[in-house]
Amino acid sequence: MVRWEPDAAGRLRKAAVELFAERGVEATTVAAIADRAGVTERTFFRYFTDKREVLFSDQGEFVSRFVTGVQEAPVGASPLDAVAAGLRAGGAVFSPERRDGARVRATVIAANPGLQERELLKMAGVADAMAAALRERGVAEPAATIAARAGIAVFSTAFADWIADGQVRAFPELVDEGLQALRALTVV
Repeated sequence: MVRWEPDAAGRLRKAAVELFAERGVEATTVAAIADRAGVTERTFFRYFTDKREVLFSDQGEFVSRFVTGVQEAPVGASPLDAVAAGLRAGGAVFSPERRDGARVRATVIAANPGLQERELLKMAGVADAMAAALRERGVAEPAATIAARAGIAVFSTAFADWIADGQVRAFPELVDEGLQALRALTVV
């Protein structure tokens, strides 16, 4: 077993998602993931607490991208414009070369109710963090929470569109389209 190859965590993520797609989450063992990644089980547990954690291990970095986008929005930006900046920053990781992997991950999550719940909690955490960043910018409640949660609805819709079979449009374009639709709802 080769242990010196770089990016063990990345190889473990890739192996886990492949095996989850092939066998299902419950039927996939940590031993199988480690074997496919070319590492030991001990190495697996250096990076992840359990096999499900492989799908959610980047939560802190993921949230921080959204928060940084909100924080760096221009002074005087409306709450929705600040959220839009957060969505663009958070969505910057969704490049065309990541689309296939994102599709497989989404399929794995959709097939497992426990993972669906965890994904929803992850996105609720992003909304809460963006709302806190909006409050730091002086946005009062309930506007901060409403803007952040509406932004997550836009993000989730754009993501579902982005991973749809046959979709070739870029993720930022889909986010912008969703933001336009949201703004159209508020026009009186």
